[in-house]
Amino acid sequence: MKLKLIVVGIIVGALSLWFFSFTLEKTNEQSFCVSCHEMEIPKERLMTSFHGKNKLGIVAECSDCHVPKPFFAKMARKISAAREVWGHMLGIIDTPEKYEAHKSVMRERELGRMIANDSAECRNCHNSEVWDLDDQGRKARKEHESMADSGKTCVSCHDDIAHAIEESFDM
Repeated sequence: MKLKLIVVGIIVGALSLWFFSFTLEKTNEQSFCVSCHEMEIPKERLMTSFHGKNKLGIVAECSDCHVPKPFFAKMARKISAAREVWGHMLGIIDTPEKYEAHKSVMRERELGRMIANDSAECRNCHNSEVWDLDDQGRKARKEHESMADSGKTCVSCHDDIAHAIEESFDM
């Protein structure tokens, strides 16, 4: 009897871990992120930015910038991101007009998160250790050389690289 319980426990545990992992991966997919129609707003803006369309054909998806890779940081972000899901379900950001009204608060919260983690998600793709500073413009080279000493991080200067703040998100 004890052996049967142990086997059942192992099977249930393995299935639970698989389902948990499956759910985590599915909620990182672009299709999940934009399944709430108001998320089409930032997606459209992303697709016209350098991170959405470029000569290299490398495209960033929502999770590339908004979900950390390390497990515990990812879990913390998933929990805090539940606020956006609730915002949709409760009708707080469920229309383009409501989204626009809350955009600055959401933006500042996300920039704060990225500044606090030294733009870790940016660094998943952009490795400053191997930048060719000589191939950069004079101003960019100067800023990038002094970035660590000045306490700046990627989004300190590139805060609208994917979702421009001065443009409206008319749909």
